[in-house]
Amino acid sequence: MARMMIYRTAKLGFHFTVLDPDPDCGAAPLADVVQQGNLYDRDALTRLVKGCEVTTYDIEHCDTTVLAELEAQGHQILPSPRLLQTVQNKVLQKQLFLRHGLPVASFLDQDLADLAPSDFPVVQKLVTGGYDGRGVTILRGPSDRGLEGNTYLEAFVPFTKELGVMVARSSTGENVVYPVVEMLFDPQRHLCSEVLAPANLTPALETRARDLAVAVVEALDGVGVFGVEMFLTSGGDLLVNEVAPRPHNSGHYTMEACKVCQFENHLRAVAGLPLGLPGFFSPAAMVNLLGQGTGSTVLAGLELALAEPGFSLHLYGKRQCRPGRKMGHFTITAATPQRALESARRVNEAFQVTGA
Repeated sequence: MARMMIYRTAKLGFHFTVLDPDPDCGAAPLADVVQQGNLYDRDALTRLVKGCEVTTYDIEHCDTTVLAELEAQGHQILPSPRLLQTVQNKVLQKQLFLRHGLPVASFLDQDLADLAPSDFPVVQKLVTGGYDGRGVTILRGPSDRGLEGNTYLEAFVPFTKELGVMVARSSTGENVVYPVVEMLFDPQRHLCSEVLAPANLTPALETRARDLAVAVVEALDGVGVFGVEMFLTSGGDLLVNEVAPRPHNSGHYTMEACKVCQFENHLRAVAGLPLGLPGFFSPAAMVNLLGQGTGSTVLAGLELALAEPGFSLHLYGKRQCRPGRKMGHFTITAATPQRALESARRVNEAFQVTGA
């Protein structure tokens, strides 16, 4: 995320310092300064924040206690670490939404061991620490193996679509909303594999989804860009699933399909600059490039992919490939979302990231 944020916003004159455990991280070739350090290291976080006019983040897994202390000292950290503390804990996140009257999937009060066979299927989630499909499992029956650790249970939602909406919000409460997209998921890994922009919805339903996404960000009193994930049920209801307080995988298509992408609006928001209208000008499909093997990163089928009309590639600079690891993504723009998706799937059959 930091890599894409830098190369899409350096044009505005920002200078970037990146904190990462890996000195050769994806953002390293583009950042002005790379500080090596753990995101839970008090000293490393303190050096970063004190050395920058504004601090933001591209992942939720960091020490919010330290960040909150630095914020209280007057350092500008956006979105607020207090907001991040709520988002990090999925139960606190859901409880906040409920207090604001926002629709979410029902909690189950029972422990997993107390469920009757008729209570299944259920969704089990880690309270903290889940990421990219890890920390979520669907249990179809009592014999299914559940997750270990601090978890909670949600009712299984028989949804027809998983939708995503990117919302940019300024410190003055100005909102800019991107088109509603449909997210298609890998059923084994529980992570987003494809994004279709825009989603095939009626105008009324699209308006409801956009309004719900704005209500989520306002409930958080957020500043920056937020990815709001929601379910569309078979009965036409919308339920909030989760929110990411940062640029999000479901918004990557905006780099090719919008005049002002999610990364630029995120930096505009946290820097106190006016937000830009998305300027959506082309349907698009985005495909995550997942690692197909273990070893040094090798691209297979690149020439064929680059020859596809509307194709744009974004590699994340990860030198080591692992099965299921997000190594990059590509976007296809086309006359219709369905044509973009058909083209993207054709490319995805031939273009892969493997390990040598």
